[in-house]
Amino acid sequence: MSVRILALVGSLRAGSHNRQLAEAAVKLAPEGSEIALYEGLSEIPFYNEDIDVEGGVPAAAARLREAAAGADALLLFTPEYNGTMPAILKNAIDWLSRPFGAGAIGGKPVVVIGTAFGQYGGVWAHDEARKAVGIAGGKVIEDVKLSIPGSVTRFAEVHPADDDEVAAQLTEVLTRLRGHAGEQAAA
Repeated sequence: MSVRILALVGSLRAGSHNRQLAEAAVKLAPEGSEIALYEGLSEIPFYNEDIDVEGGVPAAAARLREAAAGADALLLFTPEYNGTMPAILKNAIDWLSRPFGAGAIGGKPVVVIGTAFGQYGGVWAHDEARKAVGIAGGKVIEDVKLSIPGSVTRFAEVHPADDDEVAAQLTEVLTRLRGHAGEQAAA
């Protein structure tokens, strides 16, 4: 059985190190899993209950929900903006949390990882994203974490996929997420 993992990147910047980390995850996907890097978070309007009505859900939000519903697990990559996650990622979580009690991530395993310039690698943002995803109905895998500090210097001349230490850590994260997703799918 192949496990489908949807990857969401909380940075819109073309040269984002978190996007590069997500690209590395796609490349390093363990056997029996497929990681789909979601494109289009920037097209989704800010969540508003007035437009989240049957027949009126914006197409971009509907595509995100469909992609998440078709996944066995989610992998979120986030930098840290002012001590928390970027609005683009929070907005995606908000759209995925609805309809209340039946959101597209309900009960699905979710892991939050990422890299940031600071010495802690964005742990506050990762913690905030885990909190939001858990409230939104996702099954946060709390013991699977990866926060890579010093992104600006560490990845200045090397892609995360070519950093042996990062590749090994990321492979471990992916293997563990695949295991949780496989268990969930078999249940």
